[in-house]
Amino acid sequence: MNPAMAPASLPVGRVEAAGPAFAEAAAALAASLGLALTGEADYVLRLGPAGLALQELGPQAPGPLLVDFLHGAQAHRRLQGGGSGQMIAKAVGIQSGVRPVILDATAGLGRDAFVLAQLGCPVTLIERQPLVAALLRDGLARAADDPEVAPIVARMQLRQGDAIAQITGWTEAPPQVIYLDPMFPHREKSSLVKKEMSMLRPLVGDDDDAPALLAAALALASHRVVVKRPRKAPVVAGRPPGYALEGKSSRFDIYPLRSLKPA
Repeated sequence: MNPAMAPASLPVGRVEAAGPAFAEAAAALAASLGLALTGEADYVLRLGPAGLALQELGPQAPGPLLVDFLHGAQAHRRLQGGGSGQMIAKAVGIQSGVRPVILDATAGLGRDAFVLAQLGCPVTLIERQPLVAALLRDGLARAADDPEVAPIVARMQLRQGDAIAQITGWTEAPPQVIYLDPMFPHREKSSLVKKEMSMLRPLVGDDDDAPALLAAALALASHRVVVKRPRKAPVVAGRPPGYALEGKSSRFDIYPLRSLKPA
């Protein structure tokens, strides 16, 4: 998600502490994000016992949005999901004896990265929108305190910054797989996605530089690049994918570079 691509008129936000115990941490967060602690605002980042939550302000605003790997949909998918039979697992090349090293360069709220980490893949996440990165960092920290989920999030390393800059300046061993899920105007129509998009899109805009990100990813990845798209969306401009895996609402465009084989 790219703050540079956000609309010219951005909503105004502030940070709130849900009680005196959170005041110091809220002040530090506000300073790091360049947000106020008081005053008129369109949204609020509220820090409290449940974690850090994004809340729109106004009579028709949806409920708060926070990153939660311990409950709800993420917990259900962790406990009842399809394991390595999931389409995302096939897209990144997971198979018997193969758990590729993955760079998720458009981390967002971290859901896909969490699935991949649960399946045993080490995942580096890059999120360039500071507010979204703060939500994700908070969710990872809370999950790290849970004995069942801690081993999963231990395989997830978050970096905040511009993905293209980080990829082009990469100095470590290249990731085997780079995973991209650019923001796109037409997303799945579930109530969860509608809520998230209504809250996040005014802050982050669309990823109009997705072609440049794809080109950078293809230059770095050692084995493949995977791009998640809405099922009927066009491919990202540039090099065409080698093949695609298509589901009911999403598809994965796959750019193979080398075969993934068991070590």
